[in-house]
Amino acid sequence: MSAVRRPSWLLSTLHGYRRRWIVRDVMAGLSAGAVVVPQAMAYATIANLPVEVGLYTCIVPMLVYALLGGSRAMSVSTTSTIATLTATTLVSAGVAAGADDAIGSLMMLTLLVGVVLLLARACRLGSVVENISGATVLGLKIGVGATVAVGQLPKLLGESFDFSGHGFLRSLFAVGGALDSVNVPTVLLSVGSIATLLLLKSVAPRVPGTLVVVAGGMLLVGLGGIDDLGVDLIAPVPGGLPAPGIPDASEAIALVPGALAIAVMAFLESAAVARSMREAGEPQIDSDQELFATGAANTIGAFFAAMPAAGGFSQSAVNQDAGARSQLATLTTVALAVLVALFLAPVLGLLPEATLAAMVFTAVAGLINIPELVRWARISTMDFWVATAVAAIGLTAGLLPAVAVGVVVTLVLVLRELNIPRVRVVGRRGSALGLELERGLYSANALANERLVIETVTSEDGPVNAVVLGLPQQVVMSITVLDALEALDRELAQLGVRLHCAALPPQATVVAARTSWYSALVAEGRVHSKVDVGLAAASAGMTAGGGVHPGELPDER
Repeated sequence: MSAVRRPSWLLSTLHGYRRRWIVRDVMAGLSAGAVVVPQAMAYATIANLPVEVGLYTCIVPMLVYALLGGSRAMSVSTTSTIATLTATTLVSAGVAAGADDAIGSLMMLTLLVGVVLLLARACRLGSVVENISGATVLGLKIGVGATVAVGQLPKLLGESFDFSGHGFLRSLFAVGGALDSVNVPTVLLSVGSIATLLLLKSVAPRVPGTLVVVAGGMLLVGLGGIDDLGVDLIAPVPGGLPAPGIPDASEAIALVPGALAIAVMAFLESAAVARSMREAGEPQIDSDQELFATGAANTIGAFFAAMPAAGGFSQSAVNQDAGARSQLATLTTVALAVLVALFLAPVLGLLPEATLAAMVFTAVAGLINIPELVRWARISTMDFWVATAVAAIGLTAGLLPAVAVGVVVTLVLVLRELNIPRVRVVGRRGSALGLELERGLYSANALANERLVIETVTSEDGPVNAVVLGLPQQVVMSITVLDALEALDRELAQLGVRLHCAALPPQATVVAARTSWYSALVAEGRVHSKVDVGLAAASAGMTAGGGVHPGELPDER
């Protein structure tokens, strides 16, 4: 009896796995866990959610991605960008931090993100989403970095209010208005934590700085009693694994815009991390598989109070640097998070809020990449202004409008590029001119290309009696395109020029052959397999030589 074969999409990173990699994967998973577990807990505070929500995000979503994902080293939990958009979405929907319905609304938001990603996978939109420009992403990251950094200032200063999720300007003004409540011991702890993180990153990058400052903060509380000096601690963390629950659908409609923005950023971040982590010789990253894996991770994680999840660069880099060879490393990280949830929850209650805020502040500072923005200003003025505009919108109007504007700007730029007509002369024989369209025709650019063909013909030196138009890029044929080509045939005929078509792909030919106009072209010998064949036929005044006869049309089957 033959063994049951594992489906290709399940644990795909274990294909070709070797036993000697097990130790490296386990050590990589532990190393990544030392970063991702405290970091995810810190990111939960960005959205004013309990730290255990971040811990839960290190369990179910990571487990699901490990089973379904295609990247060998990527670690999937929440990120600073996703956490910030989560905070903004909840605030915009009127969900107050700490309210009884906050967790239920969070679960619904995570579920909506998962459903959007799965629908995108069903429509095979992986490559489309990846067309979001780098300028848009850079602008969003600058907006996110500045917004989150300002949002962490109250916790770093020990102030008595929290304005996370309310935007950059409101948070900045609120911080300035509450400077009289600054707590000096908290400031000293914050400065020490940030300095430790930066120092370790610079001189000892393999040492998990997040784990060091977490342990240090808890020791200062447990042994030094700094909480008696006014240093605030996180709320007590309940022990145990996340219990399944039902999302609260009461605010579902209000959460949809944010869910769309988060889904776009979750996939962009995951795809970018997966590609940057891929090593030579490893399988190519499949965008649709990543959409499915990330969507499933969010959909299932939603029922276990997880935040929206995406591939994170910092923990993935730790994973890869430690020698991860497969998602077995992620499964090890999940096991570590489970142990923390089961046995260390009471100890986590000794963690100062300022320590988590310092971790978040240090992490998001790298997002404010002004040197990259300056470099883009020297190279591409358009990209610079797109990034600057998106960042400015994020800092003034909010991050959700910035994502929407960024997506719209990207689509406009893509359509603008596609709609620029491009026709090149590929040869000439006597009075026969060979042209080729460098881009496929569709409804928005057909007329512009038609005009350019006519302009090219009329601007030629010497008489032109025939044009052989190469259409190798026309893979998809529509009625609009066929009508445009027929109109071009009429326009050229009025100029005394006969139109020949060449190099039309088989699948487009099948559609074109259903029209009487194209069938007439075939009957007259004005359809050719190649442009040079068409030029030879047109220049010799032949009607069949090199042409395609009706009986040679591709079989629709």
